[in-house]
Amino acid sequence: MILTVIGNTGSFPGPDAPASCYLLSGEDAHGRTWRIVLDMGNGALGVLQRHIDLHEIDAIMLSHLHPDHCVDVGGLHVAVKWDPRGWQGGRIPIYGPSMLHGYLNQLHLLPPEHSMDTEFDFHVWQANQPVTVGPFTVTPHPVNHPCPEPYALRVEYRGAQGTEVLTYSGDTDVCDELVAAARDADVFLCEAAYQEGREDHLRGIHLTGKRAGETATAAGVRRLLLTHLPVWNSVDTATAEAVGAFSGPVTVARVATSYDVAGPTDQSFTALASAVTGD
Repeated sequence: MILTVIGNTGSFPGPDAPASCYLLSGEDAHGRTWRIVLDMGNGALGVLQRHIDLHEIDAIMLSHLHPDHCVDVGGLHVAVKWDPRGWQGGRIPIYGPSMLHGYLNQLHLLPPEHSMDTEFDFHVWQANQPVTVGPFTVTPHPVNHPCPEPYALRVEYRGAQGTEVLTYSGDTDVCDELVAAARDADVFLCEAAYQEGREDHLRGIHLTGKRAGETATAAGVRRLLLTHLPVWNSVDTATAEAVGAFSGPVTVARVATSYDVAGPTDQSFTALASAVTGD
């Protein structure tokens, strides 16, 4: 399974990166490559097209309905519905909280009875109930964030090297469900929007690098990849906080970089990323 970081900033796009969006790709037993997208925040749709044609999306998986995680799905609706050349794919399966359809209608100022079923095949997450798309099985775990139905997503990929696991935290503070979602993951793609000593009074919203590292330790993950850092965060500070709480490899997700989820633990993420991207 290959993880490509499309966007990694928190709360709104930065000058050099969209908000949260991650592309996962992997072959099935017949050699067919499947591609799923985790979240599609502000600015993600444009950058995503540098990596794949939009009709190659096999499914979209949304962690929650804050704009920095889902608003560019509205643009994808336009791309599917109004392309004068004709849409080259079928309806795109989209998984998310129960309010997703209404959210998209409001985004386009459409009446509540309007349906986007001609563009999207809507599926509502059921807590802890896995869904399978090609070689990927995704299980949503309820987490601790102030919005309706926020989830961490545990992705299990059945490939040539056996089962690989990537857990994406979505947005959350510390909670038992996050530990369960990340249990023994090869890669823990985890938000670190807050900083120790700066947002200590804000709880039940986001993690710090330290709390991300503590969660990674509790879950026994192999590698920790920090993401969802707002533009005012220090990458070095977030990394140092995490390293102080987790003994495995730690780095910050880089935009337009691909990571081998099953890569060996004795290499840094930087080395793994270079091996995949050729940079």
